[in-house]
Amino acid sequence: MLYIETPTILSEPLSERLGKPVWLKLESMQPSGSFKLRGISVLCQHEVTAGARGLVSSSGGNAGIAVAYVGRKLSIPVRVVVPQSTPLEARKLILAQGAQVTVYGASWYEANTHAQESLASDEAFIHPFDHPLLWQGHGTMIDEVARAGIKPGAVVLSVGGGGLLSGVVAGMQRLGWSDVPVLAMETRGAESFAAAIAAGSAVLLPAITSVASSLGARQVCEQALVSARGHLIISEVISDRAALRGCETLLHEHRILVEPACGAAIAAATRSSVHLADVDSVLIIVCGGVTMTADRLGELLQSI
Repeated sequence: MLYIETPTILSEPLSERLGKPVWLKLESMQPSGSFKLRGISVLCQHEVTAGARGLVSSSGGNAGIAVAYVGRKLSIPVRVVVPQSTPLEARKLILAQGAQVTVYGASWYEANTHAQESLASDEAFIHPFDHPLLWQGHGTMIDEVARAGIKPGAVVLSVGGGGLLSGVVAGMQRLGWSDVPVLAMETRGAESFAAAIAAGSAVLLPAITSVASSLGARQVCEQALVSARGHLIISEVISDRAALRGCETLLHEHRILVEPACGAAIAAATRSSVHLADVDSVLIIVCGGVTMTADRLGELLQSI
């Protein structure tokens, strides 16, 4: 197993703010820096066992780092295609794991198309969010929460392409948590899930304009919509500023540095979302932030 069991901690500052227990599932502590390692390690190992001699992925940052990490651990070459919007820090982290990085396109959508078109016959494509084995792997974090004796009144997470959402819902349904709603947080300019919910089908956004580059999938996977049909999922879209304030709060209160994509989930508590008013406790998935630096967070806060 290449991912680790991460802590679930009670946030006293956020609990005091909301007036109810707020639990943090610290997926930012995974060896690759994000929850992505769970499902990606499962999928990569499956493909290598099936005979793949190389791994190729597309990524806005965290998925590419996770694939590169797994490739190094399995001694398998990795190529990652990232869009121009991927931070330099993320590219450096992928390279540091020994993977090859190609920059292509303005958003993940273009990078993903290029990655698939460049695939060699002996390489396996590792999708960053749309594969059943990814969702299976991601769902294990909910098993860990349950083993800690916690069943929250609501789960809060951020949505990019929908892989985390699909995995968490699958884990909750497996445990019989059908009565626990999910609050799906997105930033304005990257709200592909909200657009899909409004339209009743997947919608391709014209562009990603949010600073939350890790939420930069212009279209969510179909499984995210399937999850929404079988489980109560509430969509909330917030500003980049609110997401950055969520990052700032987590840094000040818990000394944990995360990226805006993760800050969007924290913002549900910092802004006291109306959707959490009637639940007795909250679990927030702290999905990751290895690509963020304190200097960069300060720059973003000053620019918005």
